[in-house]
Amino acid sequence: MHIPDGFLDPKNSIVTYVASTGTLGYALYKAREELDEKKIPILGITAAFIFAAQMLNFPVAGGTSGHFLGAVLAMVLLGPFSGFLVMSVVLLVQCLFFADGGLTALGANIFNMGIIGGFLSYYLLILAKKALSRFGERRSLLFSSAFFAWFSVVVASAACSIELAFSGTVPFKVVFPAMVGVHSIIGIGEALITTVVVAIVLQLRPDLVASFTGAPSLPYAGEGVS
Repeated sequence: MHIPDGFLDPKNSIVTYVASTGTLGYALYKAREELDEKKIPILGITAAFIFAAQMLNFPVAGGTSGHFLGAVLAMVLLGPFSGFLVMSVVLLVQCLFFADGGLTALGANIFNMGIIGGFLSYYLLILAKKALSRFGERRSLLFSSAFFAWFSVVVASAACSIELAFSGTVPFKVVFPAMVGVHSIIGIGEALITTVVVAIVLQLRPDLVASFTGAPSLPYAGEGVS
């Protein structure tokens, strides 16, 4: 999913750079509200985990690749803005030191994996979690995390394929089904890993899960109020 140099036309590169840079600036400002001394260690651990997972690339079509994402995991654990910062730093390090994704395409890679795959999926997750709140916050968070972790990989790959098609790099009818099809499968692994990690942290240190408030479960159909 990392787009190399020369695969996007100047228009797509500039637009995505502007969007990603603006979002990064706002995230830096808002992250101060999410981070405290307890969250700093898990921020580093999450960044290291996502960095390692993203380095495992699977070749797709037209010179592109597929891999695990980690955006939903980062945002569920750390909050949306801190999670976005983690994704941005991981992608920057991979670009500069490992040639994984081009510098001219860095804005697009952050846009696809951090904004589309991250923010969009996370806020849809929060809406789903609220809709399922009658089943208990833990269960609703885990179910929502599983589905939107899968969704994040698919939607990010769709955004990537559209940018490549608009740039004239690969025909849409070739790149879109190839990218989305492969990432639909990769997304299953993403869902499993995200759910397992969130479940473990919820069990051991629920206070470290930014998206978990510890609200009491609401009664649902067939369950009485005790």
